[in-house]
Amino acid sequence: MVRGSRLRQIGWAISIGVVFAGFMLLTFRVNAVKSEVVRAERLIVDMEREKLALETEFETRANQQQLADWNAIEFGYAPPRADQFLESERQLASFSAPRAPGSPEPIRFAREMEASDYPALVSPLSSHEEDASDNGDEAEGDTAQPQSEAHLALARLD
Repeated sequence: MVRGSRLRQIGWAISIGVVFAGFMLLTFRVNAVKSEVVRAERLIVDMEREKLALETEFETRANQQQLADWNAIEFGYAPPRADQFLESERQLASFSAPRAPGSPEPIRFAREMEASDYPALVSPLSSHEEDASDNGDEAEGDTAQPQSEAHLALARLD
């Protein structure tokens, strides 16, 4: 009786091993098919993008031809020639008409300032404190002068 039960145990172990091997084989095959499906989906998406790009390019080129036809028939535009380009702003300004009376002032452009263009900056606090500490008696009479100079220096910035 021991022999029969021992054979059954071996049979069950072999059958479980075969089923497990079949399960693993089937799992690998399913994963391989899934990978192929994902690869195919990516290829489809890439092809759709390429198709969209080609359609857009085709429509753009068709529109360019239509615009060129309209230009030739209706508008008559032509590309600029070399003699139509200007060398400088002065050459452009030579085409302008003189200003009419009552016209607004021309727009002025920024320029680089020189050192003499900057106003002299005077700190109203430092000059006021120095005068007050130097001349304790004349503090009120002298404070008006440095403040007005500082105020003028600040006013020049405006």
